Amino acid sequence: MTPAEESTETKPAFDSAAFLKNVTSKPGVYRMLDEKEQVIYVGKAKNLKNRLSSYFRQTGLSPKTSVMVSKINDISITITHTEGEALLLESNLIKELRPRYNILMRDDKSYPYIFISDRSAYPRIAMHRGARKKKGLYLGPYPNAHAVRESINLLQKMFLIRQCEDTTFANRSRPCLQYQIKRCTAPCVGYISEKAYRKDIDHAILFLQGKSEQVITELVKDMEKAADKHHFEKAALYRDQISNLRKVTEQQHISADRGDIDVIACSTQVGQACVQVFYVRNGLNLGNRSFYPSLPEEMNTGQILTAFIPQFYLKRDVPGEIIVSDELEDRKLIEQVLSEQSKHRVKLTSKVRGERAKWIEMALSNANNSLKTKLISRSGLLSRFEALQEVLQLDEIPVRLECFDISHTQGESTVASCVVFTPEGAFKTDYRRYNITGITGGDDYAAMKQALQRRFRPSKSKDQKLPDILFIDGGKGQLKQAIEVFEQLEIESVLLVGVAKGEGRKAGLEKLIFSDGRPDLYLTIESAALNLILQVRDEAHRFAISGHRAQRARKRRTSPLEGISGLGPKRRQTLLKHFGGIQGITQAGIEDIAKIPGISKKLAREIYGQFHATD
Repeated sequence: MTPAEESTETKPAFDSAAFLKNVTSKPGVYRMLDEKEQVIYVGKAKNLKNRLSSYFRQTGLSPKTSVMVSKINDISITITHTEGEALLLESNLIKELRPRYNILMRDDKSYPYIFISDRSAYPRIAMHRGARKKKGLYLGPYPNAHAVRESINLLQKMFLIRQCEDTTFANRSRPCLQYQIKRCTAPCVGYISEKAYRKDIDHAILFLQGKSEQVITELVKDMEKAADKHHFEKAALYRDQISNLRKVTEQQHISADRGDIDVIACSTQVGQACVQVFYVRNGLNLGNRSFYPSLPEEMNTGQILTAFIPQFYLKRDVPGEIIVSDELEDRKLIEQVLSEQSKHRVKLTSKVRGERAKWIEMALSNANNSLKTKLISRSGLLSRFEALQEVLQLDEIPVRLECFDISHTQGESTVASCVVFTPEGAFKTDYRRYNITGITGGDDYAAMKQALQRRFRPSKSKDQKLPDILFIDGGKGQLKQAIEVFEQLEIESVLLVGVAKGEGRKAGLEKLIFSDGRPDLYLTIESAALNLILQVRDEAHRFAISGHRAQRARKRRTSPLEGISGLGPKRRQTLLKHFGGIQGITQAGIEDIAKIPGISKKLAREIYGQFHATD
């Protein structure tokens, strides 16, 4: 037999009978691997032998399960002490390996909290996401950043708590705009005592903890004291504060209970699912969030929630009660594991009455509406993908689009972004940012080349994901960098397209430039294909800018004015005093800055450029 014949010889099928003879009956986790040694499914079992045997019976398997079993080349098992340990390990492995045939929770971003530091005499209120390392009070979690910002805005209106950065606070010499519009009591310049400010902070915390009535009671006493002393203006402020608190409490309070509760409902349609999670903390409705888990096959809502909940709470705070729309298959086991993980009793229930039944009804209604909207949107997106196939004369509908963009401020803090779209929408788990280093500032060509090299350099993984089409935000120069990188890496299967901005940078006047030698293409704004391209391009632009601004802010955290040539300590102090701090400088124009004694027009432009990206 020749070497060529040996290489094409068919591998023997997986011998399930021989494998099952030696499988233990203990609890544990199993991983199914295909011929490329990629994990295609992870499962747990109380009895490994019984569970694995069920996959190899002659009848009763669903079509998709049969397909999965046919791809098995090997099975790896891990024995655990208990079924609970197996459940935790299974959830961890699913998140890590993301097997093709498991239910996958796609959106796994860390949840934001409201953070109040305990280090300052005048604590600020701020949004926090990530590890909770700072000393202070964390309130939440909230379903998204919007819910946090809304809550902080509300707290500013009612309790006038500062939100500015500590560096800004320390450098102010006069009140900012927040004081003028009655959103802050200007502790930065001593307009309020530490004791009075601390009282406002305590009231804000009590409000967030669902103790509004206690706050109202204290404010009523303060109002009466002010009135007795004939401080009628101050009494009127307390009156307005009490009125606002009562209105807000009526709007947000949904439960007589003071505990923490999550309400979870699942809706399915045409092979798609939406899981809706409502967050109730201290009797207050903090908002809701939608999740769209990836389903390997048609499943009922109870099965979906059984797989979803362990993944969802794996590294999150778990409330004392979780109300679900369907009975879970492993309810008692999940309760046990979540209780051990959170170090407090966790109750899972689906049989509820009264007010709780209304919560489930509300969550189900939101899940149904969200799924319906997504399906309609997906249908529209698919038609745009089909239009793109037709316009670009492709043999098949592209299933993966990527787009790169560059953002910087006069060459500083250069960041490249890569976004990914599929016919189902933005695939955010595959988004990437690249902090660009080692190039001449402002060299967009070099920045693009470095980002592409880092994204497409030979991967250790056998299954490196390549796009069908790679869009480059830019003209011939940027596209040339992509062509050179792909030639070096010997990647030939990807169509490279430059999206050059049209006259006046107006949407709809873009020119498409191709790597395969075809003529440049202009599409009208009515083109569904162009609308898809612009959607992808704009998302890459947004993602690059947000990354750039975050990096720039980190670099300037000590003092944004430091490092500007010609701007010494005295001039920095003059600027800060004149504009009332960093925030005032950021709002000033070049002409305003140039009016400061000792600052030329050229220096004013540099100062202005420090705060305004050339996006």
